[in-house]
Amino acid sequence: MLVNDDIDALSSAVSGPVALPDSPEFAEETFAFNVATVHRPDVVLGAADARDVVAAVKWAAERRLPVSVQSTGHGAESAIDGGLLINTRRLQDLQIDPDERTARVGAGVKWRTLLEASVPHGLVGLHGSSTDVGVVGYTLGGGLPVLGRAHGFAADHVRSMEIVTADGALRRIDADAEAELFALMRGGKGNLGIVTALEFSLFPFSDFYGGGIIYPGADAATVLAAFRHWLPTLPEDASPSISLLRLPDMDFVPEPLRNQFVVHLRFAFLGKREAGDALLAPMRAVSTPLMDTAGPMSYLDVDQIHMDPADPLPFMDGGALLKDFGDDAVADLLELTGDGSDCPLLLVEVRPLGGALARTAAVPDALPDAVSGRDAAFLLFLVGFKIPPLAEAVSASISGILAAMAPHSTGYTLVNFHGEPGDEEDRARAWSPEVYERMRSAKSTYDPGNLLRFGHAITGVPAAG
Repeated sequence: MLVNDDIDALSSAVSGPVALPDSPEFAEETFAFNVATVHRPDVVLGAADARDVVAAVKWAAERRLPVSVQSTGHGAESAIDGGLLINTRRLQDLQIDPDERTARVGAGVKWRTLLEASVPHGLVGLHGSSTDVGVVGYTLGGGLPVLGRAHGFAADHVRSMEIVTADGALRRIDADAEAELFALMRGGKGNLGIVTALEFSLFPFSDFYGGGIIYPGADAATVLAAFRHWLPTLPEDASPSISLLRLPDMDFVPEPLRNQFVVHLRFAFLGKREAGDALLAPMRAVSTPLMDTAGPMSYLDVDQIHMDPADPLPFMDGGALLKDFGDDAVADLLELTGDGSDCPLLLVEVRPLGGALARTAAVPDALPDAVSGRDAAFLLFLVGFKIPPLAEAVSASISGILAAMAPHSTGYTLVNFHGEPGDEEDRARAWSPEVYERMRSAKSTYDPGNLLRFGHAITGVPAAG
């Protein structure tokens, strides 16, 4: 149990604010984008810089107090109970090198901030469906980009990182310096340390074509069948996805679509209007779209492709990697989620993988990383509101859909799309058995006391004897 002397020792060692559960700042410092997750640490530090993270980890280690970390809280699948929470949102260092095509960001930087600095140079980073997400947490989980089929996972292009391990050491690691730690942090979701800064490659672009087509939900079977046959015709520069949406009457939903069941085709393409229009033509001929927003766009409008909610919401989710999405898989999915079903989920999404996502990382001389999904063909992702009285039905629906799709699954997940981590067997599904054992061995080396035990954490290999 912490006493006043403990808190005084932490406060004197750091420059950022320290808050206790009865402090006015506590709620703001622990707030997560997923408002269904309410963190209750014993104490929270708003780290001002990497030195604060070092001092806080050493302080916690001396007291055998577990440590967790959060920036935006988009990935807050499970609540933190007890210990020290380090909030890294103040780590806002951002440097763009347009000649080397690289960026260096602090742990609190969001993708939106990065893009506003890089797009004027004709460069972009490999962000996901929402640019409101933090760069570091997203990338440590692998990072599935909007342009993933063209460039691969975000973790594939990390050049170096600065990380505080459980012994309180601040390390700069890359493919040469502590190569195994560097490899496993790329996809290992922060199991081995707290990243304070990340350096990664940026990518040039000129023309960008993106947007979406929304169809009536009654035509879901027709649209999904067309989507499946259309995919093999696309180049790797085109990255589509498709979702079934049951849209609520809420401000983030365009007014004409509120309280409707629809199918949403998303499309991102590195090319000109003529080529984009030609690629989309077969899907524009399917059904009668309710809305079509696809066309040339400013890259800074990229959030309009997926239209993810911009405001915090209470939600739960779950996912699976699929080895196929053939007729049987489509039929199994529609039986539980299609028109006429009582599916309570907000989103049922299928993202094609393949292309550069199927290839090994581009980091020169790097050891194999911890990213899953290179052998999968699709990602299935499910999201529902975690609010009474829906929560129980949403949880049961996610479990039922994943069970029904199990024959089409690889048996594994992407850690950023895994959902709430369960027992050890469930958590292990985020990595291949080989990678999981490498991570357990590294955990025993870098965090033998299991200081970092929250979130999608793993445990080390038990000591012999």
